[in-house]
Formats: sequence, structure tokens, C-alpha cells
Amino acid sequence: MKALRKYLDKIKPNFEKGGKYHWLWSTFEGLETFLFVPNTVTKSGAHIRDAVDMKRIMSTVIIATLPALFFGMWNVGYQHYLSLGETTGFWQNFIFGLQKILPVIIVSYVVGLGIEFYFAQIRGHEINEGYLVTGMLIPLILPPDIPLWIVAVAVAFSVIFGKEVFGGTGMNVVNPALLARAFLFFAYPGDMSGDKVWIADKADSYSGATPLGHALVGDFSHLASFKDMFMGYIPGSVGETSTLMILIGAAILLITGVASWRIMLSVFAGGYLMGLLFNLWGANEYMQIPAYYHLVMGGFAFGAVFMATDPVTSAQTNKGKYIYGLLIGMMAVLIRVFNPAYPEGMMLAILLFNVFAPLIDHYVIEANIKKRLKRVKAIVNS
Repeated sequence: MKALRKYLDKIKPNFEKGGKYHWLWSTFEGLETFLFVPNTVTKSGAHIRDAVDMKRIMSTVIIATLPALFFGMWNVGYQHYLSLGETTGFWQNFIFGLQKILPVIIVSYVVGLGIEFYFAQIRGHEINEGYLVTGMLIPLILPPDIPLWIVAVAVAFSVIFGKEVFGGTGMNVVNPALLARAFLFFAYPGDMSGDKVWIADKADSYSGATPLGHALVGDFSHLASFKDMFMGYIPGSVGETSTLMILIGAAILLITGVASWRIMLSVFAGGYLMGLLFNLWGANEYMQIPAYYHLVMGGFAFGAVFMATDPVTSAQTNKGKYIYGLLIGMMAVLIRVFNPAYPEGMMLAILLFNVFAPLIDHYVIEANIKKRLKRVKAIVNS
């Protein structure tokens, strides 16, 4: 690493103002700060300083997604060979999934970072770190057989219209990864829904329906067991099938202090409470599904851990985080049960409350102000 540091220091003057490649300063700075913690500090005021900058936080999130990613690669191969009626070993399943998913990840990063670099260059700004995570999340919430050109279109749409038009990372209103998923869901529904998209190169005679797909058509007799849904031995988006792997990622995020436990807990609580209410109502078979099933079906767990907790688009106040998470969990299950056209309610629920998060924080703050004013008046009057 010392040799690399010396080499970067040697070529750095070429990219600084007045240098031969000064117009590529944003690109060089982005690479340098990705490899090494910046050696600059604030010059005034009181600040807490440590080695954890934004890039290190984003790297932690990426590490947290790896259990779901690696399991997803194995599951893609497992589901493929299962549809063919073949029994294979771990590595054969994993290598098949790797061949399917790695190109999607490459396209996601090449297109997304290319757009980020372009906007940074024309603005003369530093490279935004946010896409390091978004570039990984997008492949994890897509079907394994998604065409690569569609991935490129979705990434371009989410980066340009979900981030850059608002000013880049930290200024976006909604989660860019979910915006990409929503764009694909409405623009290319044939590649994002139905039985054929969830198993890569499946046998034509084999059903590729996900648990949500079975529930959508009222086929509850073939619904996967809770154990299979929790472990992830089911068709689905690459990173969303295994709740166990997602919870391992959640533990990493919570231990490192990167994600909010208040949001995670309240999302699961909201989904479970809404499921219980539907169990009491019991107007149809979907409402009679055990409430805890909703927590392991579809992208609920993945959304609760990696999407709802996005620090930019979620609520910022502690009380607001509880409200925000609770409403997301409840709305996700509500959409699933009442609107069969959108079986994956988690995506729409998070996008909806991304928009309402500032309003939630506003009313929480206003309530605190009124409470303190009443306290002051009470002291004065006494």
C-alpha cells in the first residue's frame, strides 16, 4: 500500500489545477479517497474526527449485502437445476449463478459510475460516494434473467432522474435503487413479473412462481413453507429470497452503527401488526396467511434492512423513525393484500414514505417545540 500511496502522490500534480490532466481532477480524487482515507481535516470549530468517512460507511453497507449476494448466486443455480430435475453440488450451483449475476453487477456499476463521473466532471465537484451502494443494491432486487440492456436503461434513469437532477448524493428525495425497480416494473412489466422471470433458463414445464406469485392468484396450497422462505430456497430476486442472509447483513449494519435499529424494528413491527389485523378480519385466504409469513415473503426483509434505512431518504428524528418504519411495514402488507396488481408492496410503500419522511420529521419537531413552550410557560406561571 505504501508503494501505491507513493505512486499516487507522484502523479497527483498532473491532476491538480494547472496540471496536464486537471480536467480529470474529480475522477482522480474519487479514486484516491476510495483507496485511502483523506488526510485533510476541518480548520475551525469543534468536530469529532475519526477514520470513518462516507466511503468507509458505504463500504460497510456493501459488505453487509455480501451474504445475501453470495446466497443469491447459489440459489440462482439451485433453482435452475431444480427446474431441470437435476441434482448438483454447491459449487456448480454457485458458478452458474455467478455467471448470471456478475454481468448484471458490472453493467450496474459501469453505467452508474460512468454517469456519476460525467456529472462530477462537468460540475467540477468531487465524485459522490452514494452509488457504491446503489450499484450493488440494484442487481440484488432484480430477477436473475433480466436482460442487460434493460438493466443499463434502469440504472441510467435512476441515477439521472433519481439523484443528479436533485443535486447528487445526499440531495435525492427517493431511494435510487428502488426507483430503478419501479421504473422497470412499469416500463418493462414482462421482464419483472410472471413465472418465467424468476428462474434463469428454467424448464418450460416447471412453475417459477414465487410465494407472492402464488398468493397473487390465490394458490395457497402450493405456498412455500415458512422455513423455505426464511432460508431462501425459493425463486425470487437475487438478494431478496433469504431472510437469514439479510438478517446477517442487518447485524453487520447495526453493530457498526451504520443503519437505524429504530427503522428496522418498526418496519417489521408494522408489517406484523397489519398481518395480525388481517388475520382477525379473515375476509379471504390472503388475509388468513399467518402474520409472520409476510415478513419473509417477497422483498419485505430486504427492504426493511437495506432500503428503508437509507439515511438520505428516511426520517431523521428518533420518533420520526418509529413512525416512518411503522407506516412502511403496514402499507407494504396493505398493498399486497388489497391490490393484487402490485404483489410486491414493499417497493411502493418505501417510495411513498420517502416522500413523506420530511413531513413526518416536521411534525415531530413542531410537537417537541410546542411541548417545550408549554413547559416554559408552566415554569413561568408557577
